Amino acid sequence: MKFLTSGKVKDIYDVDEDTILFKFSDRVSAYDVKFKQDIPQKGEVLCKFAEFWFNKLTVPNHFVRRESDTEIVVKKMQMLPIECVVRGYFYGSLVNRWKNGQITLPEGIDTTLATKLPEPIFDPTTKSEHDIPISKSKALEMNLVTEEQYKWLEKTSIEIYKKMAEIADGVGFILADLKLEFGILDGQITLGDSIGPDEYRLWPKESFQVGKIQEAYDKQLLRDWLTANGYQKQFDDARNANKEPVAPKIPQEIIEKMTERYVIAYEKLAGKTL
Repeated sequence: MKFLTSGKVKDIYDVDEDTILFKFSDRVSAYDVKFKQDIPQKGEVLCKFAEFWFNKLTVPNHFVRRESDTEIVVKKMQMLPIECVVRGYFYGSLVNRWKNGQITLPEGIDTTLATKLPEPIFDPTTKSEHDIPISKSKALEMNLVTEEQYKWLEKTSIEIYKKMAEIADGVGFILADLKLEFGILDGQITLGDSIGPDEYRLWPKESFQVGKIQEAYDKQLLRDWLTANGYQKQFDDARNANKEPVAPKIPQEIIEKMTERYVIAYEKLAGKTL
């Protein structure tokens, strides 16, 4: 196999004319900063979550097979330059963007932190090193997708979110939000990339409280530690000064907790041990 490229988490290899291989690593990034330390078992969890979700969802996707504990084979396709974010709860960047007047929410929405939205919101972004939220008009203006494609992506992304949220609810979790990617395969829009705790926020129902920072069974655990210790501001200040942000050393307790929670989330959702 020919090595093609490395992303933040995956290494990608050319298999043949129609397929490529994703090799999931234990690497971790947050706020677009890559860390030197690994999260043990993260790659295996992401790989097996990808297999689980692609097999569980009925929408056409590019998954072919799982090759090993950390590798899947997928069909090649032309990826659409838009990330399809669905938000089911008032949380994350949605809160700050609303406070800063960058986004308008439907009238009457309760803006208490972690409140469930009356209906999931489609909140897409550009697909780049630093993703930028975009409206429908902006997506069309930038020629990222056609109007017909945008409507399909919005409808389908929300349907996928609702299906995944229902599955998560059945095993004691709340799916707060979700990021999906799609491409064109044989002329049809097809679900691609991978789906796992790097692509969504997952909260345990037993500890959920409106108005509180939620207990994260996903990458948010690392983001919360960074924010609490002032690193997010340091990253922003460095970028504003045209400097590369320096990743701090992640405490061992955070690393161990991330591994534990990634594994627990997989085993509960998939109904099998890792």
